[in-house]
Amino acid sequence: MHVSVTQLLVILAIVLVVFGTKRLRNVGGDLGGAIKSFRQAMKDGEESAGDSKEKIIDGEVSPKKKEEV
Repeated sequence: MHVSVTQLLVILAIVLVVFGTKRLRNVGGDLGGAIKSFRQAMKDGEESAGDSKEKIIDGEVSPKKKEEV
């Protein structure tokens, strides 16, 4: 199922009439902010995961390393 350019323009015109430009602008800004904070959280999570792999917490069970005989 292919969507042509004219069909996309008609859909865009209907969305503009229903929601208005001001509301679409607000939705776009909110969506952009959400994506930005999601990316930042992913970046922070990766950094903290790298740090926690090397630390041992009191009471934490860690696997024994295999010793060569």
